[in-house]
Amino acid sequence: MRLEGKKVILASGSPRRRELLEALDIPFEVDTRSSFSEEFDPSVPHDSVPALMSIGKSHGFWRPLEKGEILLTSDTMVLLDKLIMGKPHGREDAVRMLRSLSGRTHEVITAVTVRDRSHEETVSDVTKVSFRPLTEDEISYYIDTYRPYDKAGGYGIQEWIGFAACTGIDGSFYNVMGFPVHRVYELLTKFAQYE
Repeated sequence: MRLEGKKVILASGSPRRRELLEALDIPFEVDTRSSFSEEFDPSVPHDSVPALMSIGKSHGFWRPLEKGEILLTSDTMVLLDKLIMGKPHGREDAVRMLRSLSGRTHEVITAVTVRDRSHEETVSDVTKVSFRPLTEDEISYYIDTYRPYDKAGGYGIQEWIGFAACTGIDGSFYNVMGFPVHRVYELLTKFAQYE
């Protein structure tokens, strides 16, 4: 991908998103300053929430974009039977989430918004993830060792729980990590060609 004259800005504090974007060999900088508050109307369809949040983060960026700048925002949500699971609010919440996911299949939806001064596009990617039944000891071990409080659904697929308990993934593995890099690459390729 040729990005001459373009500057990619990742508006996310997620170390996983930084790592995945770096893996595409695309130079970028991180700037997380934003006025956006992550709230939504409960009447919004569940599968539309990540796109709504991603767009909100994009438009909440702290300043207008300059010529040649491409802003990248994203939001990930775990969905189990129409129950939205965001980041756990503490240990008890993380335990509750993993108990709910135990022995079940859930969806991970990640939306990505790419925007420059005159173009904007948002895409969503959905991956189905299955876990075998988890014991209370396994849930406690994972939470106390990995402290997944910054992760939607209370887990990171790339950590111990992904190796020990994930029995199947239907869709992009990287989407479950919070960044569908194949979709990001497609969008950035398109935006790199805009004047």
